[in-house]
Amino acid sequence: MHKSKKRGVIGVIITVIVLIVIVIVSNIKSNDLSSLEGVLGYFIIPIQNGLTYLKNGIAGNDSFFTDINKLKDENIDLKKRNSELEEELRELEIVKAENSTLKEYVNLKDKYTQYTTVPGYVINRDITNYSDIIIINIGEKDGIKVNMPVISEKGLVGHIISVTETTAKVQTIVDTSSSISCTITSTRDNLIAKGTLEEESTLRATYIPTDATVLQGDTVETSGLGGIYPKGILIGTITEVTNTQNKPDRYAKIETAVDFTKLETVLVITQ
Repeated sequence: MHKSKKRGVIGVIITVIVLIVIVIVSNIKSNDLSSLEGVLGYFIIPIQNGLTYLKNGIAGNDSFFTDINKLKDENIDLKKRNSELEEELRELEIVKAENSTLKEYVNLKDKYTQYTTVPGYVINRDITNYSDIIIINIGEKDGIKVNMPVISEKGLVGHIISVTETTAKVQTIVDTSSSISCTITSTRDNLIAKGTLEEESTLRATYIPTDATVLQGDTVETSGLGGIYPKGILIGTITEVTNTQNKPDRYAKIETAVDFTKLETVLVITQ
C-alpha cells in the first residue's frame, strides 16, 4: 500500500515537470530557442560523438574477434599439415634406409662373388662382459647352418653358433671366446686373434713368430686354417705392437674393419 502511494506521488511530480517544460518551450522566442539549441548541442554533440566512437569500437572488436577465430582455424590446419609432413618424412626415411640396405646387399654380393651367400640383417644383440653375440633374421628355412661364416661389406663378422627356423645367432670375432687364425697381408706371417674385454672393436693378436716383422698399420686377414673361415677375408688393422722381454710373448692390437656398434646388414656364406 505504501509503495503504491509512493509511485503515485512520483508519477504526479513527473507529470508536473513535463507540463512546466512544455509551457516554457512554447513561450520561448525563436532567438531564445536557437540559443537553447546551441546550449543543448554543446552537451549533446560530444555525447553523440562518444556513442558513435563506442559503436565503431564495438564493430572493430567484432572484426578483431573474427580475425582471431580465423587465425585459430589456420593454426589447426597448419598443425594438421605439419603432422602430415612429419609422417611423410618418416616414410621417406624408412624408404631411404631400405634403399641403403638393398644397396649394401648389392655391394656385398658384388664384392664376394666367389661365395654362395644369403643376406640378412641384425635384429638383436646379446652383449655381456664376456660375450658379443648378434641375432640375424635368417635361419634354417634359408639354408643357414652352424659354423657358417658371416661377413659384412667391411670384413669378417663371425660365425653361426645356433639356428632356429627363422633366426640365427652369430658369435662375433670380438667375443672373448672367439679365436681366429690370421695372416698379416704384407708378410704372410700367421698369428692368432682373440676377442678382448678392453674395447668392442679390438682384437688381441698372439703367437706371433719370433722372426716376424709386425708393424703398426699392417692389415690382417683370415688364413683359411681352422675349418670355418675362408682365406683372404679382411679382419682389421694392427694399431699397436707390444714387445716383451720374452719375444714369443709379444702381442699386437688389431682394430676390426667392421664397426660392430653400427653393424646392420650381413651375408652368411653357405658354400
